[in-house]
Amino acid sequence: MARVHNFNAGPAALPLPVLEKAQSELLDIAGSGMSVMEMSHRSKEFQAIIDGAEAGVRKLMGVSDDYSVLFLQGGASLQFAMIPMNLRRPGKSADYVDTGSWASKAIKEAKVGDGACNVIWSGKEEKYMRAPKPAELSFSADAEYVHICSNETIGGIRYPVFPETDAPLIADMSSEIMSRVIDVNRFGMIYAGAQKNIGPSGLALVIIRRDLIERTPENVPIFLRYATHANEGSLYNTPNTWGIYIVKLITDWVESLGGLAALQKINEQKSGKLYDLLDSSDFWTAPADKSSRSIMNVVWRLPSEELEATFVSEAKKAGMIGLKGHRSVGGIRASIYNAVPMEAIDALVSFMKDFEAKMG
Repeated sequence: MARVHNFNAGPAALPLPVLEKAQSELLDIAGSGMSVMEMSHRSKEFQAIIDGAEAGVRKLMGVSDDYSVLFLQGGASLQFAMIPMNLRRPGKSADYVDTGSWASKAIKEAKVGDGACNVIWSGKEEKYMRAPKPAELSFSADAEYVHICSNETIGGIRYPVFPETDAPLIADMSSEIMSRVIDVNRFGMIYAGAQKNIGPSGLALVIIRRDLIERTPENVPIFLRYATHANEGSLYNTPNTWGIYIVKLITDWVESLGGLAALQKINEQKSGKLYDLLDSSDFWTAPADKSSRSIMNVVWRLPSEELEATFVSEAKKAGMIGLKGHRSVGGIRASIYNAVPMEAIDALVSFMKDFEAKMG
């Protein structure tokens, strides 16, 4: 079996040891005589799995008992709607920072329903090439919360430091969750689609401060209330049992590497190799501002779109997939999430050097 070097933006690479563990337990997990996909989500066997997944998230990220950890469905996209429904009370406002495509989608949802959506900064005119500097953010005095996308998958930018806010800070961390050490206590809520760093598609992780859960207006549908899922331990409805099981395995894997501090160093080394090459020649153009470069999604351009198409095609023949940039912006993108090994980065760098030698 030949496995490719997977640079897909999501669903994305999963750690090989996790896949191998899941494969070994596919037909019989923990002596139950059945797959996790076959067992009742109400069983004691699955309760142990979901408890383990939550414990792993709490330990790795330093999540205190002041927060609920929820495993929900609908991805980050459903959270775009649930957040204003639950946390922006009738007639109130919320602040949003527009750093790219995903922040823009959250803003679009926040403009639906009762309450104001204040876009306090936008990088659109600069083509979303950077995150805002702290001094550029002017928060509304009465904002219920401040929403950011901490890492923009498409533009390849992230916040080097997070803004200081009086209102609860809410962050979409879908494409960088568990990639670096953060202080969860600085946030009112963190959420992420699992399919980039912590699991398969079809699952969203929500870490929300318990006092914020009490804000939800009574007219919010029961299923769309955070309290519903917090009170039921993410088992109000049948959850994505397989996805939660994989989250458990991935938190075990991250722990085996030495936790988030060790993983952050690896991620910085991986991205550093790519950025060093991109900065070494005019053949490559890395559009993201150096102050805001993502260590998860590295984007660049070549001298022509035809050359970019050739690059993607030749890379695929060399066993590297997922390098075509998002359809909305074009170019090249390497998503180098936690599970992408250093060997894949080395193979890509070597390929790029050869490609430049031939085409430059």
